[in-house]
Amino acid sequence: MKRTTLLYCALFAGTVLSVVACKKSFLTVNPEGTQTESDYYQTPDEAFAGLVAAYNPLSWTVVSSYAPKMVLLSLASDECYSGGGSNSDNPGFQAWNNYTLTSATPNVPPDLWSRNFTGIYRVNTMLGKIGDVPGLTADLKAQYTAEMQFLRAYYYFDLVREFGNVPLILAVLDQSQFYTQLQAKPADVYAQIEKDLTAAIPNLPATVDAATEGGRVTKGAAQAMLGKVIIYENNNARMQEAATDLEQVNTSPNYHLLPNYADIFDPGNKFNAESIFEVVHTAAAGKGWGNWPNFDGNVGVQMVGPRGYTGPTFESAAAGYGFAPVTLDLVNLLKNDPRYAATIVNIDSLSKAGVCTYSPGYLNTGYFIRKYAPLAAFQGTVGNIELNWTNDEIEIRLADTYLLEAEALIRGGGDAGRAQTLLDAVRSRVGLASVPVTLDAIYNERRMELATEGHRWFDLVRTGQAATVLASKGFQPNKNEVLPIPLSELNNTKLVQNPGYN
Repeated sequence: MKRTTLLYCALFAGTVLSVVACKKSFLTVNPEGTQTESDYYQTPDEAFAGLVAAYNPLSWTVVSSYAPKMVLLSLASDECYSGGGSNSDNPGFQAWNNYTLTSATPNVPPDLWSRNFTGIYRVNTMLGKIGDVPGLTADLKAQYTAEMQFLRAYYYFDLVREFGNVPLILAVLDQSQFYTQLQAKPADVYAQIEKDLTAAIPNLPATVDAATEGGRVTKGAAQAMLGKVIIYENNNARMQEAATDLEQVNTSPNYHLLPNYADIFDPGNKFNAESIFEVVHTAAAGKGWGNWPNFDGNVGVQMVGPRGYTGPTFESAAAGYGFAPVTLDLVNLLKNDPRYAATIVNIDSLSKAGVCTYSPGYLNTGYFIRKYAPLAAFQGTVGNIELNWTNDEIEIRLADTYLLEAEALIRGGGDAGRAQTLLDAVRSRVGLASVPVTLDAIYNERRMELATEGHRWFDLVRTGQAATVLASKGFQPNKNEVLPIPLSELNNTKLVQNPGYN
């Protein structure tokens, strides 16, 4: 029997619309029963539920197995190793850490592929229905459409960076089309991403109420992503265009750098003034192992905690899994930097001092990620603790956009004085003196400022540094810049495997 691929039958197709938002959190989800897609979108409330459904894959940290995005990108880079209990603990993690990925590697490629194509399917479904929803005001139609356009751009931006050659699907497919899709050129995917973002910006709100709508897309998020997308296309002739988009965000009164760097990552300080686009995680559904897969809690927090830990500060009732131990290269880079304590924790030294105990795992260095550590003060109170961490992931924040604008200005021959001011602002926030603005200085600052937040691997690939920096991990140029297309997606389709993975 033919296998129906995750690309085309993405959980939502003709089955259940089972998520709605509650008043306390826009993306808190609760089951609402079963209703076929063909009968849905008949009221404004149902349209809103469809909107939430399109956002929902953002928060998934488990699909067919563990695949929290920020953990994966950290261990794929020079920031962390795979870790875990042994060299066979979560094979997908181990394979991306040492660059032995194949089309049959479990977990990592299939999960990243399915997360994003599920989101795209839900967006396309919503866009195809929203114009005919009775009672939905013109203003809400415009805003919901803009949010969908942003989300499709987001999902495709992930896919084109992770897989390179992907189908470009802009409408719900008929069953007869499932197995005939061809991959688009990456340039065409980027062009569609820009088109969606450009269309979305005028109809997005400048701000949302963080208490009730935190996590919804804003104008600033779309402007920031548009500037970032143009930079990733690596055309220096367009860098001033990217800088202009980013400047609109960086000069907005809606955002500012927080005085205390550590406050950015405080789970109790969600949607802070530095956060531009934040992926929401919630424990409200009280998920347990029987709810597998697609947990809305941040399972990545559990994964980066030290194994068998007992002691103060870090939660020990559901001891961590020991993934993504921090490399000594990153430790040495940051050890004299004011951001060190908010980024890395030295569990090994605490253990030797008798403050705690833990079980060293595979490739253990003794150093662990602090930004998303499982802190006792924020452990869940419903469901399985290990599945219900509420730490959000900040996908875009102001220091990121400051440094991206500075990069665009230097690469495009723009205002070097403004580029210097932007770099200085990031450094002075943590008490560091000015350094001359160069591309190397900007890239080094990005490495320190954004460490373990999921940016480093993409930065290495897009700047051509990956082959050198990741050579010791087994990175092969002209191959490992993208992931293999999952084998399950190639079967009975016209998709072609990426070079080097056949």
